[in-house]
Amino acid sequence: MRDPLNIEQTSRTPAVVFDYPNNHLKLSGESYPEDATEFYRPVFNALDEYLGSLGEGRCRFDFELIYLNSSSAKAVMMLMDKLEDAAKNGADVDVYWFYDNDDDTMQELGEEFGEELESAVFHLEKMAG
Repeated sequence: MRDPLNIEQTSRTPAVVFDYPNNHLKLSGESYPEDATEFYRPVFNALDEYLGSLGEGRCRFDFELIYLNSSSAKAVMMLMDKLEDAAKNGADVDVYWFYDNDDDTMQELGEEFGEELESAVFHLEKMAG
């Protein structure tokens, strides 16, 4: 069994927790890294490897982002594309987009991402508390 992917949150990068045994993947915090490609490369690689072995299994991906810049938004779109492809290939994929109750921008961004998903099930949720 592969080791979980855990990247600690910084002031500019989100926490990344890929809990493979529970098929629960999560990205949380703020995302405006100096080099989004460098930051997200290991995340893409880990997700590709995980989804490649998921087959028709079930997984959940939570996005709990407070803020993201345009290059991070592109990276999130690429993550969603990978999740959508897995769902099209038979996986049972749930994507949760959490937003702060007072943040219309993140709510609207979540709605836009959700509109792109056809096979993965999208959930738009308010953050707790």
